[in-house]
Amino acid sequence: MSLSRRRSPASRGAVLNLFRRLHFYIGLFIAPFIFVAALTGTLYVLTPQLENVIYSDALTAQPQGMAKPLSRQIEAARHYAGQNAHIYAVRPAPGMHDTTRVQFAAANLGPSESRSVFIDPYTLKVKGDMTVYGTSGVLPLRMWIDQMHRSLLLGDTGRSYSELAASWLWVAALGGIVLWLTTRPPRQAKKARTGFALTRHWHVTLGLVLALGLVFFSVTGLTWSQWAGNNINKMRSELNWLTPQVNTALNSSGASMPVDPHAEHHGAMDGMVMSAKTAAPRISNYLNTDWDRVLSAARSAGIEAAKVELRQPKSADQAWTVTEVDRSWPSQVDSVSVNPNDFSIVDHVEFATFPLVAKLTRWGVDAHMGVLFGLPNQLILALFGVGLCSMIVLGYRIWWIRRPAMPQLNPAQTLSSAWLALPLYAQGVSLILVLALGYALPMMGISLLAFVLLDIQRWRKVHRAAQPKAEVSPDKQSPLAIIQSRFAVKRKEMRYFLRSVAVLALIVGTIMARAMISGVIEQYQIPFSNWSLMMYLTQAMMILLYSTVFTGLLSIPLWYFFLGESDEQGK
Repeated sequence: MSLSRRRSPASRGAVLNLFRRLHFYIGLFIAPFIFVAALTGTLYVLTPQLENVIYSDALTAQPQGMAKPLSRQIEAARHYAGQNAHIYAVRPAPGMHDTTRVQFAAANLGPSESRSVFIDPYTLKVKGDMTVYGTSGVLPLRMWIDQMHRSLLLGDTGRSYSELAASWLWVAALGGIVLWLTTRPPRQAKKARTGFALTRHWHVTLGLVLALGLVFFSVTGLTWSQWAGNNINKMRSELNWLTPQVNTALNSSGASMPVDPHAEHHGAMDGMVMSAKTAAPRISNYLNTDWDRVLSAARSAGIEAAKVELRQPKSADQAWTVTEVDRSWPSQVDSVSVNPNDFSIVDHVEFATFPLVAKLTRWGVDAHMGVLFGLPNQLILALFGVGLCSMIVLGYRIWWIRRPAMPQLNPAQTLSSAWLALPLYAQGVSLILVLALGYALPMMGISLLAFVLLDIQRWRKVHRAAQPKAEVSPDKQSPLAIIQSRFAVKRKEMRYFLRSVAVLALIVGTIMARAMISGVIEQYQIPFSNWSLMMYLTQAMMILLYSTVFTGLLSIPLWYFFLGESDEQGK
C-alpha cells in the first residue's frame, strides 16, 4: 500500500506531462488548420443575409395576381436552358415574393452542383441563372466559402485539412480542461494580471467557455470528413442509425433504405449518370404537366412544408420523390414517392419516425451549418468561431512568452520522455487507445505518427546534448569568440529556416495558383487566354494574399523546429 502511494504522485505527474506535451503539439502544429477552418466557417454562417442582398434579383419576385402553374414555369425554364437539358430537381416558390428554382444537371459541374434557373412565378421571366450547391441550395458566394472551409478549394485532396482539424479539436478541448483541473492554482485574492498571466487567463477562460461547443463542432465536422466519415457511416449502418430514405422502386414491397445526410457534400448528384448495367432506361424529362400532378399528390399525402423539392424518376421502374427541405426548427424533412403512372403514393417517410440517432444527426448537421435556429444560430456560431480564433492566437502568444531564453536552464521537454516516464500499464493502455483512435480517425493517426517521429528526433538530440563534452569555459574564451560562436549557431539555424520557408512558399503558391485559376475557369467558363487585364491582376492579388497567409501559418512549425526551444540557443 505504501509503495503504491509513493508511486501515485509520480505517475500522475507523468500523465500530466504527456497531456501537456500533446496539447502543446496540437496547438503548435494543428492550430493553423483549426484557425483556417474556424475563420472560413464563421464567414460561411455570416453570409446568408449578404447572399440574399447580392442575389436579390434572382431570388425575389413581385406578386402580380395569381402565380402561373408549375408546369408553365418549368416550360419557361426549359425553353431558356434548352429542351434537351435534363432537369435534376424543381423547387417551387415557397412564398409570394420568391422565385421558383428549376435545377438542371450538367456534365461540367462538380459533385452536388446544379445549374439553377430562377423563374418569376407571375411573369415567367428568367430572373437568374447560376450554379447552386447541395441540399441547402447555397449560391455561388457561400458555395465558394463552403468549398474553402471544407477543402481549401483543392477538391477531395484538400478535405484532409478539415478532417485533420476536426480530428484533433476535441482532444485539444478535453485535454485543456484536464490540464486546467489538475494544475490550476488555489483561489487567491483578486489582483491585476499582466503579461503572461493575463494571456493565460483569457486562453483558459475562452477554452472553458467554448469547450462543449468545440467538441460539438469536432464531432459533427467528422461526420462530413472523407476517411473518418466513412468509418462513422459504417458504424451507423451496422447499428441501424442511418437516416431512412423513401422507397422509389415500383412494384416492390422493399422497406425504406437509409441514406447519409451528408451525401450532397461528398458524392455526385443522383440521376446525373446512368449505369450500363441498369435494365430500365432513364427518361430524359417527364411532361411539364406531370410536375403539377406530382406536387398535388404530395400535398394531399401530408407534405405541408413551404420549401419542397421535386425529383423525377431516374428510370421507368422508379417513382417521383417530393421532399421537404426546410432545415429550420422544427425540422420539416418528410418525403413521399409518387407513382408516375397513376400518381398514387408509393412510400411515405416521416421525420417523426426517424431513429433517435438519425434525428440527432439531422439536428447536429443543421446546427453546424447555422440554419437550425436561424439568426440566433448564426450569431452563436460566429461567436464560437471568433472565440476559437482568439484562443489560438493567445495560445501562440503564451508559447512565445514562455519560450526558453536559456535552454540549458530549461531543458527541452519531449513527448517521448513523457511517455517513457509512464508506468508500464499506462503505456500499454495508451498504445491501445492510440491504435483504436488511429484506425477510427486516420488523419489523427497519420499526424500523430508525424508527431512521434519529429519528437523522437528531438529526444535523441536532447540526449546527445546531455552527454559530457570537452568545452572551453566561457571565462577562458575571448568576447569575440563567444559572439562568433553564438552568431554561427543562429546563422546556421536561420539559413535552414529561410530555405524551408522558401520551399514552402513555392509549394503553397503553386497549389493556390492552380486552385484559383482552375476555379475561375470552371465557374465562369472563360479560358485563361481570354482573361482581361483586371482579371489577371485580381487573381494575382488573391493568389499572393492567400499564399502569404498560408505560408505564414504553416511556417510556425518550421520556426519551432529550427529556432524554437533549441538546445544550442544561447550557448
